[in-house]
Parts: sequence; C-alpha cells; structure tokens
Amino acid sequence: MNIRYQRRRSTEVHIGGTPLGGRHPIRIQSMADVSTMNTEAAVAQAIRIIEAGADYVRFTAQGEREARNLGIIREALRSKGYDTPLVADIHFNPRAADSAAANVEKVRINPGNYVDKARTFRQIDCTDAEYENEIAKIRERFIPFLQLCRTHGTAIRIGVNHGSLSDRIMSRYGDTPEGMVASCMEFLHICREMHFDDVVISVKASNTAVMIRTVRLLVRTMDAEDMHYPLHLGVTEAGDSEDGRIKSAVGIGTLLADGIGDTIRVSLSEPPEAEIPVARKLVDYILTRENHEPVDAPGACAPDADCHRETRAVQGIGGHNHPVVVSCRHSGEIAVPVAGTPPDFIYVGLNRPDTSVRPVAPLLVDADCFDSRPDTFPYFYAKDAAKIEKCQASMKFIELEYRNIDSDMLDLLRRDKTTVVVFNSRHLNPVAEMRALILRLKEADCDAPVILRLDYREADPESLQLKAAADFGAALTDGIGNGIFLCDDALEATAIERYMFAILQAARARISKTEYISCPGCGRTLYDLKTTIARVKAATSHLKGLKIAIMGCIVNGPGEMADADYGYVGAGLGRISLYKGRECIRKNIPEAEAVEQLIFLIKENESRLPEK
Repeated sequence: MNIRYQRRRSTEVHIGGTPLGGRHPIRIQSMADVSTMNTEAAVAQAIRIIEAGADYVRFTAQGEREARNLGIIREALRSKGYDTPLVADIHFNPRAADSAAANVEKVRINPGNYVDKARTFRQIDCTDAEYENEIAKIRERFIPFLQLCRTHGTAIRIGVNHGSLSDRIMSRYGDTPEGMVASCMEFLHICREMHFDDVVISVKASNTAVMIRTVRLLVRTMDAEDMHYPLHLGVTEAGDSEDGRIKSAVGIGTLLADGIGDTIRVSLSEPPEAEIPVARKLVDYILTRENHEPVDAPGACAPDADCHRETRAVQGIGGHNHPVVVSCRHSGEIAVPVAGTPPDFIYVGLNRPDTSVRPVAPLLVDADCFDSRPDTFPYFYAKDAAKIEKCQASMKFIELEYRNIDSDMLDLLRRDKTTVVVFNSRHLNPVAEMRALILRLKEADCDAPVILRLDYREADPESLQLKAAADFGAALTDGIGNGIFLCDDALEATAIERYMFAILQAARARISKTEYISCPGCGRTLYDLKTTIARVKAATSHLKGLKIAIMGCIVNGPGEMADADYGYVGAGLGRISLYKGRECIRKNIPEAEAVEQLIFLIKENESRLPEK
C-alpha cells in the first residue's frame, strides 16, 4: 500500500473575507494579550500581528462591554486599511457571545462553561434523564446564539480544552479524550440540526499525547457521522523559547503530517506577533510533502494505528527502557561539557577519539576506523550486513535506509540478538517511511530495537527545532523508535542534544527536566507573565520531573493546568493563588511574595527533590 501526505477533506467556513477549510490554505492566527478595553493598544497590537502574517486575530471578551468594544477595534482597523477578521474569545458568559456575534467575524465558545456551571471538580451522579435535561438547557441557550450568528454572518469555533470540561461531562467520562469529544459533539449535533455550517472546532491540551489522541478520536467520530468541519490546532500553554516551539511542533506537526488541520495557533508565552513566523515555518515545512513520491508499505498505515512494537533489549536499548539519545560529534571531542542530561551514546564517525579522555557517554565508531580488531571499542557502528556478521562485539549498530530492509536483512536482524538498527530516513516525508518501517518489522516478526536518525542542514536553530520536533515527535507519539539521533553539522552538538531531550519530553517519551505549562497571556492576564515565568524557571529548573503551571487567570487555571503538579494562577490585580494539583492551597497572595511562596509550597511537599 502506498503512504503519502494528503490533507483531510473539510467543509468551507466563511470568516469575513478569509474563508477557512475546503481547498483554502492552512490559516495562521494569534491572540492579543492587551486589554480589550484599551482600544489604542489593541489596534496597535492587532496591526503588529497582522503585519507578521496572521490571517485572524483573536481577543478575549470577558463581558458584553469588551464584546461591544471589539466592534470599535474592528472599525479602527478598517479605517487604517486592515480587514483581517477578528475573533472573540468567550468564557462563562453567553451574553458576551451574543454581543460579540454582532461585532466580529468569528466567536469562540467553550462548551465546558458556555451553559454548564463553572467546574468545581466534584462528582455529579446524573441519571440519563437528568443528563438529557442538561443538554436541553444547552439547546435552549445555544440555538438563539446560532440564529444571531446567522443573521450577522458570523462563524463560530467550538473550542474544547483538556481540564476545562464541565462537572457533568467529567463525572460521566472523566478528564479524557472521550469526554472532550463528547462535549464537542453535543454542540455539533445542535449545529447540524439547525443547518448552521460555519463551524470550526478545536480540542486542545497542554499534554501533546492527549491533544493528538483527542483530535484523531474527534476526526474518527465526525467521519462516522459524515461531519467534516475544519479543525483549529494548538497545544495550550506550550511555554516559551525552544521548549515552547518544540512542544508545539510535536503536537501540531504530528497532526499536520496526518493531513489534519485547517488553521493553527502556536501558543507561546511571548509577544503574540512572535508566534506567527513560528507557525508559518511549521506549516510550510509540512506542505513541502505535497505530491511527494509515495512510500510503499506492507499494509494500511492509518495515522492513529497502534505502531507500538515489542522489542528485545540490547544493553539498555529497546525492551522496557526509555528511548536513548545519540549525539553526533564528528570532531571527536568526546568530553565536551554538556548542559543538563548527557547523551546515552556519542557517535564520532571515522575519528579515532583520544582514549586518554574519559567520554561522557559510550562511543559509536564507524567500522572503517578499525584495523584488525573490531572489538577495540565495546560499541560498534556499521553500514552493511557483512561487517555486522564478522563483528564479535556484544553490541552492534547497523545504519539502514528503507530500501535496505529486504528479506536477507530481516533474517539477519532476527538471528543476531546483539544488533541495534539505526534507521536513517532521507525521504521528503520521513514520518511515512518510519511508519512503513515499523509495519515491515512487525510483519516479519523482527524485534530488533530501532534508533531513528534524521539529518538536517539548518543553520537557524528555530527551524531545526520545529522540523526535528515535527518529524521525531510524530514517530514517538505513535510508539515508533527506541531512540533518536539528530544530526546537523551547522549547529553545536550540545544544543542539538538539548533539542533531542526536549523532543522526547514533549512527546512524553522520556522525562529529563522540569516541565513548565505556561499560558501565552491575553487580555485577562493579571500580572507580568513573562517576568514571572523567568523567575519561576530560575528557582525550579533543577527539579527534574516536576510539572509547574504558570497561568495568567482563573479561566485557564486550575482546569487547563490539569496535568501540573503545582500551579501559579492570577487571582486578581496583583494577587496570586497557588495550587497543588487542582486544590487551591494559598489564596490571593501578594504578587511580590508569590514566587517565594510557590518554592516553599514545593519544598513542603517534595522533600525527595534535590536542592539547587
């Protein structure tokens, strides 16, 4: 069967003069982080976002006053020659949604708090009749809103977020992908019944594995009911800097590689206009796969197929071991200081390392580097089967491309239990080749562990972060690969090692450092988000495995920081509340004291963690 990149078919949605879905390009958007009531600042920031290349600009609208002011902002932009559609972001206030429908081209509502009461994270035991009665209440409120949107030519987005489900949904489904899809489908069924078609959907999470699984489940559920609404993709609270870019690329890039996604937002805790070029690079990279040469695979390879494969363990690779990191250091410098976690293996190629220097990790050396003693080093790297069969080392690595995986090679890999495959894809669509490889190995009942190798030529660190995260992330989240090996001669090896560990962490394949769940900020943010993130990171970056959420307001926290161990949440002007999980431990602390109080809270509960 041939595997190739192909965009999912979706219906067209009219959003001002910039339609979405159908045959239209993948649209890029961002969200303003200034007060919606500050018209001058809002217009200025919208212009910066538009000029950076955005197709849509979103603003929060906490109430009817903010929703009405969006009309003034829109007129001001029109007077300056900007006709980019505006989107209102609504939580907890359906009347604000009604008002926004008359003032912007699109309104986002959250099913978790549109009609259902604000979540309290309590169990509600509903009979089927009571459950249906609650859906009737949604219909009673939602149908008039759809009629308003029809009158004004306004599109809507049904935006479901992990951790932001209603108590009613949570009690029946839990905080799960199934619950998120059920919440979304309740509203979609009403839209279909009312023949309202200008609908966009998003199902987001800060956990990339949850986000990917949920989107795929939603697509399958819609397909079963012949629904083809366009999808808005995003990883919520991705963070900032390289971690934010890598986490976003793992989640969004994996789905784009499946052909899923009609518009994206890369949510960074940075100025909103900085999100646009990042999103554009990611989309453009995936679109290079259009009309590529197909990959021939032994059977169907659906994006959400179970690609997990039981493998044998070869000295710490495969089996139940976490994925390893192989660092490429052609220079032969095997003791280069590394920041954070050192790699598991160092590949030095044909360079004979100075063995008087203790390496920071075991070495992989090309076979051609040896004379008559191929066991000089305990780790051996080879590129053909003949060398592997002659080598008596207890661990061997053989680099293969997809075209090398023939019956003879599969037979060798089944026989020789000391060999690890380094799979090097040079295909325009490496994700397709990696999926095809796993199908071939599973079909042949070959349990050899596989390290995935990808080579890039990117002098720009951001481009490498996005491309590698999209490619490796798609494989890792599908259960493909027992390690990763990222090569780019244009960048420092230590930086590339950092990216590899960040990709593994973003894909939830290996945890090696503190994880931060930080929202990008919006008009609801109640403190200096960027300064606070820097302070929290400086104080906690040594706490490996801990997840800390830094949230601008109560809308995103505590619900949408569902995956975090601790949370720092804006509670009011100059006031912060601190959470352990979803439990508020300290309320309304003065902002000046909050970071120190957070550190104290963590120390109180995490005595096992190391001191800085």
